[in-house]
Amino acid sequence: MTRAYWSQVKATGLAVPDDRPLAELTTELTSMLGSPDPQMRDGLAYPTLATWIDRGVYDDLIVGLGDGMAAGLVVGLGEQGTDSVFRRAFSVLVLAECIDRDNQQGLVPGAKLMEWGDRIASWYLRERDLRGFVPDKGWAHTVAHGADAIGVLARSAHFGRNELTVLLDVIGDRVLAPAEAPFTHGEPDRMALATMTVLRRNVVPLAVVEPWVARLAAGAERSSVADSDPFLPTANAEAFLRALHLQLAIAPAPPEIRPDLLLVVMSALRTTNPSYLT
Repeated sequence: MTRAYWSQVKATGLAVPDDRPLAELTTELTSMLGSPDPQMRDGLAYPTLATWIDRGVYDDLIVGLGDGMAAGLVVGLGEQGTDSVFRRAFSVLVLAECIDRDNQQGLVPGAKLMEWGDRIASWYLRERDLRGFVPDKGWAHTVAHGADAIGVLARSAHFGRNELTVLLDVIGDRVLAPAEAPFTHGEPDRMALATMTVLRRNVVPLAVVEPWVARLAAGAERSSVADSDPFLPTANAEAFLRALHLQLAIAPAPPEIRPDLLLVVMSALRTTNPSYLT
């Protein structure tokens, strides 16, 4: 019955139904964000909430909605391979929609926005279920979704140089964190895009970004230990540096530090790929 109801809502243009209170509808949609059924979660719940946020349906309730999504970030946190990942992965997307609405309309107090940023960062670094596409259940994609949320935070007027520097550190820490397998579902590109959003604010100087790149380059240098896979611990950092280089090289609207930063990233890639680039 729930699927049929929300499929009809979607078929009629996602207008807010008038047969039930908005609070009841929101509670049901929030529950659906954690469904292992991709049609319920990704096909119905998320686009409905995102559209209603964009249309201003929640403008007077945006703080409460965002707090509810922030609470979803800790549901099952620490678990690996369970269905709880979907609630976290899609809660952060809806929270990002709330932040994006604030970026456009100025609806959220600065202190609350900072709190949401802290909660996103804390979840992102503590998340242990790093699966991308889950067979029969669709996208979890926590690393990519978290990067998307960081990119939205980076556009907030409440975030200045210090806060943007923290966002870079969060991205760097996520890239360098140990992982059981390399990212294979576009995560480095999404993290590089979030990084570019930070850099395009043109308030974080090269003096801050250059040592940040050096830390990533150190994480991308392969060891010569013979009894372990030398590529596994370095693959994500290497992939991220390549993705960042690509975006710095050809993406539109480059940051002001692009010329110097491009040289820094190229140097890091030469250092981490001596067999191919020397």
